[in-house]
Amino acid sequence: MTSHLPSLLVPDTALSVAGLTAYIQALLEQDNQLRQVWVTGEVSSATRYRSGLFFTLQDPSAEAAINCVVWNHQLNRLATSPIAGEQLIILGRVQVHPQRGNYQLIVWQALPAGEGLRALRYRQLRKRLEAEGLFDADRKRPLPAYPQTIAVVTSPQAAAWGDIKRTLKHRSPGLKVLFSPALVQGEQAPLSIVQAIQRVVRDGRAEVLILSRGGGATEDMVCFNDERVVRAIAECPIPVVAGIGHQRDESLADLVADVCVHTPTAAAEQTVPLLSDLYAEHRDRITHLSEAITEQVEFASEQLHRLKGRLRRLHLDRQIRQEAQSIAWRRQQLIQSTHYQLQTALQHCNLLRQKLITLDPTAVLGRGYAVARQADGTVIRSTNNLLPGQELILQLAQGQLKVTVTEILDANSQPLQLEP
Repeated sequence: MTSHLPSLLVPDTALSVAGLTAYIQALLEQDNQLRQVWVTGEVSSATRYRSGLFFTLQDPSAEAAINCVVWNHQLNRLATSPIAGEQLIILGRVQVHPQRGNYQLIVWQALPAGEGLRALRYRQLRKRLEAEGLFDADRKRPLPAYPQTIAVVTSPQAAAWGDIKRTLKHRSPGLKVLFSPALVQGEQAPLSIVQAIQRVVRDGRAEVLILSRGGGATEDMVCFNDERVVRAIAECPIPVVAGIGHQRDESLADLVADVCVHTPTAAAEQTVPLLSDLYAEHRDRITHLSEAITEQVEFASEQLHRLKGRLRRLHLDRQIRQEAQSIAWRRQQLIQSTHYQLQTALQHCNLLRQKLITLDPTAVLGRGYAVARQADGTVIRSTNNLLPGQELILQLAQGQLKVTVTEILDANSQPLQLEP
């Protein structure tokens, strides 16, 4: 019977199953693209075993799938745990399983995809900025009570700009408003907002800045979670009021701003006091001041009345007369005491004068006595040291004499007799 099979060339050798698998394994596991690869998909099933977590990642259309495994030592390092039905972004490497003849993904990291990834990035950035202290309450600056110039950063096409203008004009007609336009949606929005804030800072006239937009979908608000915008607000030297207009989610711009409100209109109202309220406050202050002055005047009048009564009860005129009499009596005593002391001093002075006259050597000389001195002026009190022929000087009451000693008499000799 003739065979209808086509003739085949049979090779001398053929690869074994293990050889073919090893060849495929080498191709996949040594490929640089597959040794560290990011894969996105939906988790269709997940099962936990003692060795790790095994799950399947597939396209939303279910046209392709890949088996994945996270070993136990890596589970705590995942940003999110794989759960069936969730969209994930997986980081891992391709591994071939020779026994089963298939391949799987050894997972190192799992991140949420789409909205989940955005939320994860939001949480990570918020945590990092919070650690730096950018959201601390003690960094919040008070708004000026009566600002004269306000800057607004928003889109010129946004409804927020019209709301803010109307509100500011209504509340404070004479207010100066500086408009710094910026994109508040899209990929270019973060840089545009930063540049708009920097323009206000360079201008230097504004006392407070309003950052606003008119609400929108959550994905339209991502520019206010951009780190560049957050740091520009934190570094702004004037207070910043955030009126982004999205009440469902709290943006990082809301957290770092000095004041945060939910609508552009509320931001304008928070920044500028209502003129009629200022008038009312002014009238209240005038009333309170008048009442305070009246109260003080009444209190002072009562004090004066009480003091007058005390003065009347004290009889000051009688006390003054008594004090005057006391002063006059003390004055008389002082005069008498002084006169007595003066007389006593004069008598003592005269007594001393008489004693001086008595002791005056010239008075003794006036009675006929003389003072004998040697040539050097020494007073002679004894004849013991005198020699005949020695010259002496006699001091008389009037004038002096120079004499020569002719004879020295002893103490028992008779004194010379003077002729009358």
